[in-house]
Amino acid sequence: MKELIKKRVIEEANIIVNTHMTIRELTKIMGVSKSTIHHDMKVTLKLVDSDLYNKVQAVFNEHIRLRHYLGGLSTKKKYKKII
Repeated sequence: MKELIKKRVIEEANIIVNTHMTIRELTKIMGVSKSTIHHDMKVTLKLVDSDLYNKVQAVFNEHIRLRHYLGGLSTKKKYKKII
């Protein structure tokens, strides 16, 4: 694996762990696609650093738990603007 890819993957993972940023937010900062970041976090990171991989997965699981709640807030905001 190329050293440049390893550095990018570790940088992405550290940003996610430290800021609890979503993949979509991270794409804007890193300048790569959602697919690339998703692959980096699910496949490549596991090979590079398994401890960091577990921390990233914990953040992703938190995002999944909160998804329905945050979606509801977005819908509420949307309809408040319409009425």
